[in-house]
Amino acid sequence: MSVIQPLRPKEVSGLFVFPGKWEIEYEYAAGRVLTEFFKKLKEGKIVGSRCPSCKRVLMPPRAFCERCMVETSELVEVKDEGVLLNFIIVYRKFYGLPDPPYAIGLVKLDGADEPMLHFIGGVDLSTPERALQVLRPGIRVKAVWSETRTGAITDIKYFAPVGR
Repeated sequence: MSVIQPLRPKEVSGLFVFPGKWEIEYEYAAGRVLTEFFKKLKEGKIVGSRCPSCKRVLMPPRAFCERCMVETSELVEVKDEGVLLNFIIVYRKFYGLPDPPYAIGLVKLDGADEPMLHFIGGVDLSTPERALQVLRPGIRVKAVWSETRTGAITDIKYFAPVGR
């Protein structure tokens, strides 16, 4: 890991702001539950974890229910279609993300009790006005799958409005 030391702070509205940049190489152990989630994505399926106490289906799946503080051991398949709860359209470039414009949204899949965050596509995002002709909370969306799947979240290219 290399950390570039921040420059001198500047004062903005009475607060110090410290510019800087981090470049971090790392490996992430997905654990038992997320490993199964990614394996299922490679098969074109989406799974959540069911809490044995409150019975909620957690998305993305987790090894424990943060509400009940109990381990989850059952993985259940959910649909690859659901409801768009909210979204944001990005028109500025951010490091490590696609070139704009793109949309990211919270999608509550049928069979799940919690939403998952993912890209929203299949919509003209060239201007907010054009995008908002189609995108709005409550519309139905469906996963558009990558032709080649590797067992990564990007196996779902994006969620697109149903019927478009």
